[in-house]
Amino acid sequence: MMSELAEQQWAVLSERGAEATGLTYTQAAERMRALVREKVSGVSVITDDAARRVTHNVKPRTRQQNPNGAGNKVKR
Repeated sequence: MMSELAEQQWAVLSERGAEATGLTYTQAAERMRALVREKVSGVSVITDDAARRVTHNVKPRTRQQNPNGAGNKVKR
């Protein structure tokens, strides 16, 4: 029987969204470490199935102009 960790069913998520999917757990862990070195926040390894559900339900981030014209803020 093949270990679930060796199956290509793992995803890497960050505050930016899905970073990668269809990875083995080892590949996902390597990608996660690379993102942490790049100072990306909120990095985690989850299953592809969970990643599809999470990213499907996340509202897209949009930029709105500040009413006084002093830059943009991100609205979720």
